[in-house]
Amino acid sequence: MECISVFDMLKIGIGPSSSHTLGPWRAAERWIKELKTNNSFDKVEAITVDLYGSLSLTGKGHATDYAVMLGLSGADPETIPTEHIDKTIDAIKNTKTIHFNGEKSLAFNPETHIVFNKKFLPFHANAMVFTALINGRKSKSTFYSIGGGFVVKEERTNHKRNFEIKCTFPYPIEKGTELLQFCKNLNLPISQVVLENEKSIRSESDINSELKRIWDTMLECMYLGCHTEGHLPGGLNVRRRAYDMHQNLKSGKPYTTPVEWVYSIRDTEVKFRQIIKWVSCFALAVNEVNASLGRVVTAPTNGSAGVIPAVLMYYLVIENHDGDFEDIKRFLLVAGEIGSIFKKGATISAAMGGCQAEIGVSSAMAAGALTELLGGTPEQVLVAAEIAMEHHLGLTCDPIGGLVQIPCIERNAMGAIKAINAAELALDTDPNNVKVPLDKVVNTMWETAKDMNTKYKETSEGGLAVGVHITDC
Repeated sequence: MECISVFDMLKIGIGPSSSHTLGPWRAAERWIKELKTNNSFDKVEAITVDLYGSLSLTGKGHATDYAVMLGLSGADPETIPTEHIDKTIDAIKNTKTIHFNGEKSLAFNPETHIVFNKKFLPFHANAMVFTALINGRKSKSTFYSIGGGFVVKEERTNHKRNFEIKCTFPYPIEKGTELLQFCKNLNLPISQVVLENEKSIRSESDINSELKRIWDTMLECMYLGCHTEGHLPGGLNVRRRAYDMHQNLKSGKPYTTPVEWVYSIRDTEVKFRQIIKWVSCFALAVNEVNASLGRVVTAPTNGSAGVIPAVLMYYLVIENHDGDFEDIKRFLLVAGEIGSIFKKGATISAAMGGCQAEIGVSSAMAAGALTELLGGTPEQVLVAAEIAMEHHLGLTCDPIGGLVQIPCIERNAMGAIKAINAAELALDTDPNNVKVPLDKVVNTMWETAKDMNTKYKETSEGGLAVGVHITDC
């Protein structure tokens, strides 16, 4: 049984895409590690990278070439100052040289050394091949970016994936029914069962520290998005909307930090219409930062990074003004576990399953997590996750121009609102009367993904991507 930690589902990285940016970045790092392990790194004379399938078709819009260059340069997506990204890329382009892992200079022209191949390799839609010239001979290594920043060397052709994550939890969970059984046997809520699993591989202080770092990144991302004016890069001339929405919503109470900002929102009188706007504003803010190569948290992907922070922020500023880190911790633990169930039983890759695999899963994660915080039982938590996904089934991934701007940013706002609605419906539901359990909708989502035409799976060859021309934007 695959062992997927909450910290595998919630990763800090650079936008705009976990599968097309963070994944290739991490693949480049892993390739360098391979070369070093094989004592080949110092012998490398030249390098090239071939991108295939969805990585090729939407790679330019998703900054896949940037991610590859940054990974090959030895930069870390969790720590690189975002203002250094353009400087590093410009230096490579202008000098046609890359400082390989920050250790040795190699001739490298991005126009010829990164090759966009439209064909698909058999194992996954997101494939890349790294080639090194060593002693005059070519050495190749193939990686697959399977969504959410996960990278594997090879996949089996059936839907049971080789995640290359090796650990053993005391309470192994692959399906919702197994999770509920552990909750019943241990008489614990979902968040506590997940916490016990996490404590088997790291200390609770480390868990708390990392969860706080994740939340701080989410909060800073929302804050930055709400306070940044202008247009998004990429050529579509999309104006940032979170800034304008925030200006119209905020109170007059002064603040200077993201935490003070939270308290200022709590002091703002809000009605139903304003609540919808606030939640939408939080979600838009995150994904506008993501679209600008900013730092976000995969939740479970970069393209769906705005849903979970928006819903958690809703809880903290609308539902419970006394909410604290313990609430944040419980929310993230539950969300991560629900996301892992979808990853094990289906996919979180839009290139494999369309946007239902990103926004649908993030909405389910947020709905379930919110339900626990609002007093729901473990059974109601899974009901909420099922409702949220049920109403995202079949959602296509059709980014205009291969960019995560239209319709991706708005979809985060819609996913967040659906998550809140799903939680409220679940809290008024008797789980004994539920006709569609979570495991059934996970399986249905995977079957829908397999049936979906390839052009609707992050290729920009169908849907809005061809129905709306860039010049119309």
